[in-house]
Amino acid sequence: MTMTELENSLGSDVVMGLMQALGAIALCAVVVLLCRLSAIRVEREAAISLARGLVQMILVGLVLAVLLHGSLLIGSLILLLMSIAAAVTAARRLKGMDGALLLCFWSIAAGAGTVIAVMLVTRSLRPEVSILVPVGSMIIANAMNSCAQAIERFRAEILAHVGHVEAALSLGAEPAVSVAPYLQSAVYASLLPRLDMMKSLGLVWIPGVMAGMVVSGTSPLYAGIYQFIVVAMILAASGITGLVATVLLRARIFSTAAQLKLRPTETARGQG
Repeated sequence: MTMTELENSLGSDVVMGLMQALGAIALCAVVVLLCRLSAIRVEREAAISLARGLVQMILVGLVLAVLLHGSLLIGSLILLLMSIAAAVTAARRLKGMDGALLLCFWSIAAGAGTVIAVMLVTRSLRPEVSILVPVGSMIIANAMNSCAQAIERFRAEILAHVGHVEAALSLGAEPAVSVAPYLQSAVYASLLPRLDMMKSLGLVWIPGVMAGMVVSGTSPLYAGIYQFIVVAMILAASGITGLVATVLLRARIFSTAAQLKLRPTETARGQG
Protein backbone atom coordinates (compact mmCIF):
# COMPACT_ATOMS: atom_id res chain seq x y z
CA MET A 1 0.00 0.00 0.00
CA THR A 2 1.43 3.39 -1.01
CA MET A 3 1.53 6.42 1.30
CA THR A 4 -1.28 8.07 -0.65
CA GLU A 5 -3.47 4.98 -0.34
CA LEU A 6 -2.73 4.82 3.40
CA GLU A 7 -3.68 8.48 3.88
CA ASN A 8 -6.88 7.97 1.90
CA SER A 9 -7.71 4.91 3.99
CA LEU A 10 -7.11 6.79 7.25
CA GLY A 11 -9.17 9.72 5.99
CA SER A 12 -12.12 7.51 5.13
CA ASP A 13 -11.87 5.83 8.55
CA VAL A 14 -11.96 9.22 10.29
CA VAL A 15 -14.99 10.37 8.30
CA MET A 16 -16.80 7.11 9.04
CA GLY A 17 -15.88 7.41 12.73
CA LEU A 18 -17.19 10.97 12.93
CA MET A 19 -20.47 9.92 11.31
CA GLN A 20 -20.81 7.08 13.83
CA ALA A 21 -19.97 9.51 16.65
CA LEU A 22 -22.77 11.81 15.48
CA GLY A 23 -25.14 8.85 15.71
CA ALA A 24 -24.03 8.18 19.28
CA ILE A 25 -24.42 11.87 20.16
CA ALA A 26 -27.92 11.88 18.66
CA LEU A 27 -28.92 8.94 20.84
CA CYS A 28 -27.53 10.70 23.91
CA ALA A 29 -29.49 13.82 22.92
CA VAL A 30 -32.70 11.76 22.88
CA VAL A 31 -31.91 10.49 26.38
CA VAL A 32 -31.26 14.05 27.58
CA LEU A 33 -34.59 15.13 26.07
CA LEU A 34 -36.37 12.30 27.90
CA CYS A 35 -34.69 13.41 31.12
CA ARG A 36 -35.86 16.97 30.58
CA LEU A 37 -39.44 15.77 30.07
CA SER A 38 -39.08 14.16 33.50
CA ALA A 39 -37.82 17.47 34.96
CA ILE A 40 -34.24 16.17 35.14
CA ARG A 41 -31.99 18.98 33.84
CA VAL A 42 -28.72 17.55 32.53
CA GLU A 43 -28.54 19.35 29.17
CA ARG A 44 -25.54 21.55 29.93
CA GLU A 45 -23.51 18.89 31.70
CA ALA A 46 -24.28 16.29 29.03
CA ALA A 47 -23.30 18.65 26.22
CA ILE A 48 -20.02 19.58 27.91
CA SER A 49 -19.25 15.94 28.71
CA LEU A 50 -19.94 14.75 25.16
CA ALA A 51 -17.91 17.56 23.61
CA ARG A 52 -14.98 17.04 25.96
CA GLY A 53 -15.07 13.29 25.54
CA LEU A 54 -14.99 13.46 21.74
CA VAL A 55 -12.24 16.11 21.59
CA GLN A 56 -10.14 14.33 24.20
CA MET A 57 -10.35 10.98 22.42
CA ILE A 58 -9.46 12.58 19.08
CA LEU A 59 -6.41 14.17 20.72
CA VAL A 60 -5.46 10.84 22.31
CA GLY A 61 -5.75 9.17 18.92
CA LEU A 62 -3.49 11.79 17.36
CA VAL A 63 -0.91 11.41 20.13
CA LEU A 64 -0.92 7.62 19.87
CA ALA A 65 -0.65 7.82 16.09
CA VAL A 66 2.52 9.90 16.49
CA LEU A 67 4.00 7.90 19.37
CA LEU A 68 2.80 4.45 18.35
CA HIS A 69 6.31 3.04 18.24
CA GLY A 70 7.74 5.11 21.07
CA SER A 71 10.04 3.89 23.81
CA LEU A 72 9.31 2.83 27.39
CA LEU A 73 10.36 6.32 28.53
CA ILE A 74 7.75 7.99 26.32
CA GLY A 75 5.08 5.55 27.50
CA SER A 76 6.03 6.20 31.13
CA LEU A 77 5.77 9.97 30.63
CA ILE A 78 2.31 9.58 29.12
CA LEU A 79 1.19 7.43 32.06
CA LEU A 80 2.66 9.98 34.49
CA LEU A 81 0.61 12.75 32.88
CA MET A 82 -2.47 10.52 33.07
CA SER A 83 -1.80 9.93 36.77
CA ILE A 84 -1.55 13.67 37.42
CA ALA A 85 -4.84 14.26 35.58
CA ALA A 86 -6.43 11.43 37.58
CA ALA A 87 -5.19 12.96 40.84
CA VAL A 88 -6.68 16.34 39.91
CA THR A 89 -10.03 14.67 39.24
CA ALA A 90 -10.01 12.64 42.47
CA ALA A 91 -8.84 15.61 44.57
CA ARG A 92 -12.11 17.39 43.84
CA ARG A 93 -13.65 15.06 46.41
CA LEU A 94 -11.51 16.75 49.08
CA LYS A 95 -12.43 20.39 48.54
CA GLY A 96 -11.09 22.65 51.23
CA MET A 97 -8.38 20.26 52.41
CA ASP A 98 -4.75 21.29 52.02
CA GLY A 99 -2.58 18.80 50.20
CA ALA A 100 -5.52 16.94 48.63
CA LEU A 101 -3.86 16.82 45.21
CA LEU A 102 -0.66 15.25 46.51
CA LEU A 103 -2.64 12.80 48.64
CA CYS A 104 -4.56 11.60 45.59
CA PHE A 105 -1.46 11.54 43.36
CA TRP A 106 0.58 9.40 45.75
CA SER A 107 -2.35 7.07 46.30
CA ILE A 108 -2.94 6.57 42.57
CA ALA A 109 0.79 6.32 41.86
CA ALA A 110 1.20 3.70 44.59
CA GLY A 111 -1.62 1.54 43.27
CA ALA A 112 -1.25 1.92 39.52
CA GLY A 113 2.55 2.29 39.58
CA THR A 114 3.09 -0.86 41.61
CA VAL A 115 0.81 -2.95 39.41
CA ILE A 116 2.21 -1.65 36.11
CA ALA A 117 5.76 -2.28 37.34
CA VAL A 118 4.87 -5.86 38.32
CA MET A 119 3.23 -6.46 34.94
CA LEU A 120 6.35 -5.18 33.16
CA VAL A 121 8.68 -7.32 35.28
CA THR A 122 6.57 -10.46 34.75
CA ARG A 123 6.21 -9.58 31.03
CA SER A 124 2.44 -9.52 31.31
CA LEU A 125 2.76 -6.07 29.78
CA ARG A 126 5.11 -5.16 26.96
CA PRO A 127 6.87 -1.77 27.04
CA GLU A 128 5.59 -0.66 23.61
CA VAL A 129 3.47 2.50 23.76
CA SER A 130 0.69 0.85 21.73
CA ILE A 131 0.21 -1.70 24.53
CA LEU A 132 1.57 0.02 27.64
CA VAL A 133 -0.56 3.16 27.39
CA PRO A 134 -4.00 1.57 26.74
CA VAL A 135 -3.61 -1.08 29.45
CA GLY A 136 -1.91 1.34 31.84
CA SER A 137 -4.65 3.90 31.34
CA MET A 138 -7.29 1.35 32.35
CA ILE A 139 -5.38 0.60 35.55
CA ILE A 140 -4.90 4.31 36.32
CA ALA A 141 -8.56 5.10 35.64
CA ASN A 142 -9.74 2.40 38.03
CA ALA A 143 -7.19 3.50 40.63
CA MET A 144 -8.58 7.04 40.29
CA ASN A 145 -12.14 5.81 40.83
CA SER A 146 -11.05 3.74 43.82
CA CYS A 147 -9.24 6.74 45.31
CA ALA A 148 -12.25 9.03 44.88
CA GLN A 149 -14.69 6.47 46.26
CA ALA A 150 -12.50 5.59 49.23
CA ILE A 151 -11.80 9.14 50.38
CA GLU A 152 -15.38 10.25 49.83
CA ARG A 153 -16.78 7.30 51.79
CA PHE A 154 -14.17 7.60 54.56
CA ARG A 155 -14.78 11.32 54.96
CA ALA A 156 -18.56 10.85 54.99
CA GLU A 157 -18.30 8.08 57.58
CA ILE A 158 -16.15 10.23 59.87
CA LEU A 159 -18.49 13.22 59.56
CA ALA A 160 -21.47 11.00 60.34
CA HIS A 161 -19.78 9.52 63.42
CA VAL A 162 -17.89 12.46 64.94
CA GLY A 163 -19.41 11.72 68.35
CA HIS A 164 -18.37 8.06 68.25
CA VAL A 165 -14.82 8.94 67.21
CA GLU A 166 -14.41 11.56 69.94
CA ALA A 167 -15.91 9.23 72.54
CA ALA A 168 -13.34 6.58 71.61
CA LEU A 169 -10.55 9.16 71.80
CA SER A 170 -11.74 10.32 75.23
CA LEU A 171 -11.55 6.73 76.46
CA GLY A 172 -7.90 6.55 75.41
CA ALA A 173 -8.18 4.89 72.00
CA GLU A 174 -5.52 5.66 69.44
CA PRO A 175 -6.71 7.75 66.45
CA ALA A 176 -6.16 4.81 64.09
CA VAL A 177 -8.28 2.54 66.30
CA SER A 178 -11.08 5.10 66.70
CA VAL A 179 -11.64 5.30 62.93
CA ALA A 180 -10.72 1.72 61.99
CA PRO A 181 -14.32 0.58 61.22
CA TYR A 182 -14.87 3.56 58.93
CA LEU A 183 -11.57 3.04 57.13
CA GLN A 184 -12.46 -0.62 56.55
CA SER A 185 -15.90 0.36 55.25
CA ALA A 186 -14.39 2.94 52.87
CA VAL A 187 -11.82 0.56 51.38
CA TYR A 188 -14.44 -2.17 50.95
CA ALA A 189 -16.80 0.28 49.23
CA SER A 190 -14.04 1.33 46.82
CA LEU A 191 -13.29 -2.32 46.00
CA LEU A 192 -16.87 -3.44 45.54
CA PRO A 193 -17.27 -2.29 41.90
CA ARG A 194 -14.02 -4.03 40.97
CA LEU A 195 -15.05 -7.21 42.80
CA ASP A 196 -18.37 -7.22 40.94
CA MET A 197 -16.50 -6.63 37.69
CA MET A 198 -14.35 -9.69 38.37
CA LYS A 199 -17.37 -11.83 39.26
CA SER A 200 -19.19 -10.89 36.06
CA LEU A 201 -16.13 -11.29 33.83
CA GLY A 202 -17.10 -13.32 30.77
CA LEU A 203 -20.69 -13.82 31.97
CA VAL A 204 -22.17 -10.34 31.82
CA TRP A 205 -19.54 -8.63 29.67
CA ILE A 206 -16.56 -9.41 27.43
CA PRO A 207 -14.02 -6.62 27.97
CA GLY A 208 -12.46 -4.68 25.12
CA VAL A 209 -8.94 -6.03 25.56
CA MET A 210 -10.08 -9.61 24.95
CA ALA A 211 -12.32 -8.61 22.05
CA GLY A 212 -9.49 -6.65 20.43
CA MET A 213 -7.03 -9.51 20.82
CA VAL A 214 -9.44 -12.04 19.31
CA VAL A 215 -10.21 -9.75 16.37
CA SER A 216 -6.47 -9.27 15.76
CA GLY A 217 -5.99 -13.05 15.49
CA THR A 218 -4.82 -14.00 18.99
CA SER A 219 -5.92 -17.34 20.42
CA PRO A 220 -9.29 -16.84 22.19
CA LEU A 221 -8.06 -18.97 25.10
CA TYR A 222 -4.95 -16.83 25.62
CA ALA A 223 -7.00 -13.66 25.12
CA GLY A 224 -9.36 -14.79 27.89
CA ILE A 225 -6.47 -15.54 30.26
CA TYR A 226 -4.83 -12.20 29.51
CA GLN A 227 -8.08 -10.35 30.11
CA PHE A 228 -8.33 -12.04 33.52
CA ILE A 229 -4.79 -10.85 34.27
CA VAL A 230 -5.71 -7.26 33.40
CA VAL A 231 -8.87 -7.28 35.53
CA ALA A 232 -6.98 -8.91 38.42
CA MET A 233 -4.34 -6.19 38.19
CA ILE A 234 -7.08 -3.56 38.17
CA LEU A 235 -8.45 -5.09 41.38
CA ALA A 236 -4.97 -5.07 42.94
CA ALA A 237 -4.32 -1.45 41.93
CA SER A 238 -7.71 -0.39 43.31
CA GLY A 239 -7.03 -2.13 46.62
CA ILE A 240 -3.60 -0.55 47.05
CA THR A 241 -4.92 2.89 46.07
CA GLY A 242 -7.89 2.70 48.43
CA LEU A 243 -5.71 1.63 51.35
CA VAL A 244 -3.06 4.28 50.76
CA ALA A 245 -5.66 7.03 50.22
CA THR A 246 -7.55 6.29 53.45
CA VAL A 247 -4.37 5.91 55.51
CA LEU A 248 -3.02 9.23 54.21
CA LEU A 249 -6.38 10.90 54.83
CA ARG A 250 -6.52 9.43 58.33
CA ALA A 251 -3.19 11.07 59.13
CA ARG A 252 -4.55 14.45 58.02
CA ILE A 253 -7.80 14.49 59.98
CA PHE A 254 -6.11 14.33 63.40
CA SER A 255 -3.96 16.97 65.05
CA THR A 256 -0.62 16.20 66.69
CA ALA A 257 -2.54 16.09 69.98
CA ALA A 258 -4.77 13.29 68.60
CA GLN A 259 -7.79 15.58 68.23
CA LEU A 260 -10.25 15.18 65.37
CA LYS A 261 -9.96 18.16 63.01
CA LEU A 262 -12.61 17.14 60.49
CA ARG A 263 -15.93 18.86 61.21
CA PRO A 264 -19.21 19.06 59.25
CA THR A 265 -19.23 22.88 59.43
CA GLU A 266 -15.67 23.06 58.06
CA THR A 267 -16.59 20.69 55.25
CA ALA A 268 -19.60 22.76 54.26
CA ARG A 269 -17.49 25.93 54.33
CA GLY A 270 -14.80 24.32 52.19
CA GLN A 271 -17.33 23.19 49.60
CA GLY A 272 -19.13 26.52 49.47
